[in-house]
Amino acid sequence: MDTIKSIKTRKSVREFTPRTISEEDIHTILTAGMSGPSCVNARPWSFIVVTDKKKLNQMADANGGPAAPLRNAAMGILVCGDLSRAFRPAPDYWVIDGAIAIQNMILAAHDLGIGSVWLGTWPQMDRVKKQAELFGLPEHIVPHSLVAFGYPRLEDLEERELYEEEKVHFEKW
Repeated sequence: MDTIKSIKTRKSVREFTPRTISEEDIHTILTAGMSGPSCVNARPWSFIVVTDKKKLNQMADANGGPAAPLRNAAMGILVCGDLSRAFRPAPDYWVIDGAIAIQNMILAAHDLGIGSVWLGTWPQMDRVKKQAELFGLPEHIVPHSLVAFGYPRLEDLEERELYEEEKVHFEKW
């Protein structure tokens, strides 16, 4: 799939089939995440890959109602920031770096026919704390977001045109 088509047809998927995701496809998705740019190439991310149904349910519980898609996902990934690797003069760039990694992962998954939905954790500190406790994270590793992955129950590759002229300004406001 070409990049523009992938961007225009990608949608959040919240209902998945029971089909598992191959190790090769998991590796491809993670490679895409790690291929994104990061501030001064600090690469301040870590990923926890979960396929165990009990653990996926615990992750959903820790993140609250909007994380329900994890319950029927083939895989969840908790994307974390590694503050020990963050850019010292502006350490909060780790949040942007994590978001870029997630965008790359969901686009790669879409290209593989795998659906996904981004489930925010940061900056809701109750969710951050619960995920950190669930995974026994060291203090310098901070939960950013959960992403649920699986094969979509319904496939919809309709291209959407989301361009909004009124939100674009050239040379001045």
